[in-house]
This record gives sequence, structure tokens and C-alpha cells, in this order.
Amino acid sequence: MRFIVFSTVKETIAHIISELLPFYAEEEARELAYWIVEYSTGMTRTEMLFSKTPIMIPNLEIILDNLRKHIPIQYVFGHTDWMGLRLHVTPATLIPRPETAELVEWMLSSCDQQIPLRIADIGTGSGCIAIALKKKCPIWQVQGIDISSEALEVAKMNAQENNVDIEWQRLDILSETSDQVDIIVSNPPYICHREKDDMDARVLDYEPHTALFVPDNDPLLFYRRIASMKIAKSIFFEINEAYSNEVCDMMQSLGYIDIQLKTDIYGKPRMVFGRIKA
Repeated sequence: MRFIVFSTVKETIAHIISELLPFYAEEEARELAYWIVEYSTGMTRTEMLFSKTPIMIPNLEIILDNLRKHIPIQYVFGHTDWMGLRLHVTPATLIPRPETAELVEWMLSSCDQQIPLRIADIGTGSGCIAIALKKKCPIWQVQGIDISSEALEVAKMNAQENNVDIEWQRLDILSETSDQVDIIVSNPPYICHREKDDMDARVLDYEPHTALFVPDNDPLLFYRRIASMKIAKSIFFEINEAYSNEVCDMMQSLGYIDIQLKTDIYGKPRMVFGRIKA
């Protein structure tokens, strides 16, 4: 392991920015520089501002080489921080997004946290949703489901390191059915192939396509399958904003009631709730 020693954090940040500027806009290069220092040293942004001591960045040239290839920094370091959790991520798992945290927060604020509910997270990936829910509500019985064995191995490691007990199940939800639960939460594949031209190359080139894409002629493929199984009393979905009305209409046609469409912090319709009439 090679270490490069810099006299101050300011010098470190300036060096990293200069190395990344040919490949990134200045603002993004600056943000990446702060992430590198944070991930490598454990320092907070506030601590960086006041630090006067030399710092060492292990394997900085390898990190920079990977970033020059536009590999997401979360994959470069092998982890990300999300909802107060340190989570391993690999190219077998999606990188947890802020809008998914909003889905979790909505679910937590909508459900009785004093009742031992049975929860299924379908398309669990890194396990971020399942782990966050179990961490907040230890009495809930949480299950994480995914078709990818590689993703489930990452999820199991994340659960262990975050000290939560979750049941993991490998399942092809399009052809198999899971057990009855109280609530399903799911962030399934929802991007049509025709949308690829509008996507960030880092997502397109490095994140798992099985967790991203659906056929152009069937954008509701996973939503319809999950909703039609009717193995839960209610469902929370993260959705493609382009098909928000279609998801709501589909759920209504399948007998769901009290359907709610919720916007994210940017005002985009990104979440849907519905429940089966008792």
C-alpha cells in the first residue's frame, strides 16, 4: 500500500482537484476530493476546515486512476454512508440513493412502529432498505429478497456489520411467489432501455443492469407482478416519475385503495402507497 503525505488538508484537496479537473467539472471534482479525504481519514468536513496537521491518503494514485475512468467513488472505496449506515456496495448492487431514503422515511412515518409487522423488501440489493427499517424498528420482522446471489452476499455482510437480524431469500419475483407479509416495500427495476441516452455514464457503465432496466414495451413489469401477487396488506413503491400515473392506475385496477402518490424533495412523483381493501 502506497501512502502520499500532504502537509495540510487544503493542499490535499487542491492536489486532488487538479488531478480530476480534466475529467470532471470543478464543483464535482471538489466534492470528490472531499469524499476521498473523508473516506480515507474518517475526518468530517468541519474537521477538515480546521485541521493543520499532515494527512496520508493510502493508494491515492489508484483511487484517482479509477475516478478518471468514471468509476463511482462508492465502488472505488467499496462502501457508502446512507441514512447513518455504513454499507458495502459492489457492482452487483445499486448505490443507495437519497430518494430511497425518502421512501424509507415515508414508510417509517406511516406505519405503527410499536407493532411487530412483517416486512418484505423486494429487490433488496445491498440490503439498504431492509437494514434501515430493522435498525429503526427492531421489533419488525424484515425479509430481504433478491434474484442476485452476489447482491445477497453483500446484503448479508451489511446486516452483520450493522448488527441487525434479517431473513434473506433468493427469489425470482417474476416467476416465484414469496410468503405472506404485512407490508411490501420495493425499489424494483423501472428504467426503460430507451432512457439510456439520458443516463449518467457512471450508472450505465458500472451499476447492475438487472437492477435498473425493464423492457420498453412493459415499464410496469415488476410493479404489476408485485402488486398482483397480493401477498401483503399494503405496498410502498419507489417509482419512475415518468410512469407515476400509470402505476397508480394499475394498482387501482388490481383492487388497491387509499392510493397515495408522494413527491421527493425535488417535487418529482417518486413514491406510491396502496393497500388492499380488508
